[in-house]
Amino acid sequence: MSSTDASDLQLPRTRPATAVDYVQLMKPRIMMLVVFTALAGLVAAQSVTGVSINPVMAGIATLAVALGSGAAGAINMWYDADIDSVMKRTSTRPIPSGAVPRDEALAMGLIMSGVSVLLMWLASNALAAGLLALSIAYYGWFYTMLLKRRTPQNIVVGGAAGAFPPVIGWAAVTGSTTLDAWLLFAIIFFWTPPHFWALSLLAHKEYEKAGVPMLPVTHGAAATRNQILAYTIFLAPLGALPVFTGLGGVVYAVVSVILGVAFLYLAARVWRSDAGDAGAAPASLKKAKGLFGFSILYLFLLFAALIAEHGFGAYIAVPGLA
Repeated sequence: MSSTDASDLQLPRTRPATAVDYVQLMKPRIMMLVVFTALAGLVAAQSVTGVSINPVMAGIATLAVALGSGAAGAINMWYDADIDSVMKRTSTRPIPSGAVPRDEALAMGLIMSGVSVLLMWLASNALAAGLLALSIAYYGWFYTMLLKRRTPQNIVVGGAAGAFPPVIGWAAVTGSTTLDAWLLFAIIFFWTPPHFWALSLLAHKEYEKAGVPMLPVTHGAAATRNQILAYTIFLAPLGALPVFTGLGGVVYAVVSVILGVAFLYLAARVWRSDAGDAGAAPASLKKAKGLFGFSILYLFLLFAALIAEHGFGAYIAVPGLA
């Protein structure tokens, strides 16, 4: 199905929807990571700048980010229902499984989008609300509708959508953005390609069947493994860069170096393997799956270190680097 008629697809309703189905529409696993990175930006901004935000307002701003993430997820599932119905790993999602009508998913996404942006504006400021609106539009429209089905660079360019949360959290506190906020953006932006391409090595046949031009489909598995390694080589030192701006302290320095080395090691293992090739060895596929799983842990622990340092009083500046 082409990108021009994807939104017109009608799928039969085969079972009643449950509360779990509507939660799944919001892509809760992605939402948790989005909220966590936004919280890291919010907490770090208060510590670095000395500007504080009322705890209740901070909670509402965090809720707004969660709702915005869920809204983007619902819009994505509405538009990608045709793809999801073809791919085995997504065929049980609420729309292709026949639980939630597509128009309901779209209405839910649009309403939540408006509510989330309004809540952010009321709880913080116009800049944070504008950035939240931009991130929703970026994922729901620019990535989902324009990039995903047209270019193998969909994940690279579209990765900005998931990189906005710490900037939004920072802006919610200060009403502005700084180099440190955009540095956190850059870390997530360059983390996204190796994260998703590791998954695409495992699911490239499904992407090909659905007509999605993921990198392994258009350029082959070897090129994808090369790109995974290249992005990881860049990401590892980038992840440690907050230490040199004073955003990260001793705890962050140790965590970022250990995680960066581990990420490089796992990416190199995948690069040396035949993961994604026809008839790839089970051990190679296990390496790609391991890299995908570790990439999630990498981002979580990296931002957890920031929250620990700035939120729990453990921040210790590295002499000569702050």
